[in-house]
Amino acid sequence: MGVTWPPCLVVYVLSIISLTLNAGVQHTNAALSEETLKLIAEANANGPYLGLVIPNSFEMDPLLQSPNFTSSNLIIDFSGRRFRFGTIAGKQVVLVMTGLAMINAGITTQLLLSLFDIEGVVHYGIAGNANPDLHLADVVIPQFSAHTALWNWQRYGNGPEDELPLESQGDYTRDIGYLKFANFTVNVTDGTSYDNLLNNIWYQPEEIFPVDGTPEQREHAFWVEVDPFYYEISQKLEDMELEGCLNTTTCLSHTPRVARVQRGTSASIYLDNAAYRDFIYDKFNITPVDMESASVALICLQQKVPFIVIRSLSDLAGGGSADSNEADTFITLASNNSVTVLLEFVKHLSAATISLSSIDVDAYV
Repeated sequence: MGVTWPPCLVVYVLSIISLTLNAGVQHTNAALSEETLKLIAEANANGPYLGLVIPNSFEMDPLLQSPNFTSSNLIIDFSGRRFRFGTIAGKQVVLVMTGLAMINAGITTQLLLSLFDIEGVVHYGIAGNANPDLHLADVVIPQFSAHTALWNWQRYGNGPEDELPLESQGDYTRDIGYLKFANFTVNVTDGTSYDNLLNNIWYQPEEIFPVDGTPEQREHAFWVEVDPFYYEISQKLEDMELEGCLNTTTCLSHTPRVARVQRGTSASIYLDNAAYRDFIYDKFNITPVDMESASVALICLQQKVPFIVIRSLSDLAGGGSADSNEADTFITLASNNSVTVLLEFVKHLSAATISLSSIDVDAYV
């Protein structure tokens, strides 16, 4: 959890950070201005906050327009990001939009945790769906997230029995598994086997450097688990019935619902390919496929901040119609459903936090 610092100390520390990071920079908009430092100190004096990390505006706008979100009118702009403050169900929140894909999500989450007193992070939005048992506009909450585009690409001619480059030094591993491109050769007749010059890609864990660890001493992480307390609260959301109609003429044939699932995956790749969708589901039991969640998860893991991921399924990641991607039609419905579930989660989290506080107080009376 974030630490509550006295405002004067916050201003001093951030001033030192600003001066250090911006030594030699001549443009005033590249540094933390005096006014920005004051606003950050003001915000932190009223913390801690639940951080809401949101990929894009079409996922954020329904929350900003919701009567369940009350804006405090405090807005802090820094480094291309806008931090909006307010309350949901009595809990103080700060919203920030990341932009597309892993790097943007990682930078934004780190800024959020570095600048503000954050008690936990909820990352929500839309995703592709690799799970054939779930449907469009369902909202899923994965217990684990992984970045699945960090690869060791094996040279042609080598196979599973051959050591990867730098594997002996601990940089790479064959423990997680691989994708063999030749397994997806098409138009093969008479059982003939064809090799493929692309050979194999081996999935790799991320290198992380925990905030409470030794600097520059790495650890490895592939499956990152959400906070157990947050995940327990999310059980109260299961089987919520959600909106199934985009408008009066466009409705789904099923009633969308909330489901907790085992695993989700992220990569800076928009997945619209049925073969890869089926592969990652069969290999890893993946449900949501997106471009940001694992980055948020990895930053929170390194910074020891509780987090949870909520994703609404906007398309079938290539598993649906061959004519078009379903997100073209259902992105608005999926976005609205993700906000509905987010609001309900924060409501339950707020109630649980108040309940725990009451227990703590009673224990010391």
